[in-house]
Amino acid sequence: MAATIDTSNAVQATKKKHLGIPEAIFVQDVDSFMKKPGNETADSALRKLDEQHQKYKYMELNLSQKKLRLKSQIPQISQTLEILRHMQKKKDTKTPMDTHFLLADNVYCKASVPPTDKVCLWLGANVMLEYDIDEAQALLEKNLSTASRNCETLEDDLDFLRDQFTTTEVNMARVYNWDVKRRSKENLLKSAEKS
Repeated sequence: MAATIDTSNAVQATKKKHLGIPEAIFVQDVDSFMKKPGNETADSALRKLDEQHQKYKYMELNLSQKKLRLKSQIPQISQTLEILRHMQKKKDTKTPMDTHFLLADNVYCKASVPPTDKVCLWLGANVMLEYDIDEAQALLEKNLSTASRNCETLEDDLDFLRDQFTTTEVNMARVYNWDVKRRSKENLLKSAEKS
């Protein structure tokens, strides 16, 4: 009894792990699959499998876009962390830090930044907040680890999704081949009856 509960929890954990992506069930026995309700004809079964395949394609597109966004955010966060570490070192000195900052696309401006213990971070959606350098560094380190973890999770989900593509495509091929064999048997029976 306990072993059954453990395996069902493992299955539930696997399903939760993949962002709600439904698992494609491999069609072992096409004859019994075709007897299920909704699979009256091979065309209807293939249509449902194709619809499932298209849903997987849509999910892949969304996950790939998320992954690209995260991959572009990670270097930005890392670069900001490096700047904060440099500012932390210069905080106790009296000399200002000379730098160039991005004013607009391909337009940089020279600036002299006095030693400070406060920084402003863009949070997104046109929101900027002032932080102590230590708080900003902790926030960015947390954001960097979260982004890296999310990127790894997305990669796992994309791998799982590719497996579902393959399973669905194999199922479609099996149903199609089953239908071809069924039709050829029907044609042989018809030609045998005519003879």
